[in-house]
Amino acid sequence: MTRGNQRELARIKNAKKSGDQSKGKRGDDGLSAAARKQRDAEIMQQKQKKADGDGKGGTKTK
Repeated sequence: MTRGNQRELARIKNAKKSGDQSKGKRGDDGLSAAARKQRDAEIMQQKQKKADGDGKGGTKTK
């Protein structure tokens, strides 16, 4: 039953790989939760301004 062993090894390898990826998902940027929230809000406002500026000429549908 080498097939079962291969499947088990593949599961272990995949679990290890996905675990390593999720560890570094959120980097430590040295900001508090409030500072991070403020920074993200400013970024989203800039994106919104850019989207509004690009869509002035035509109609925008969602």
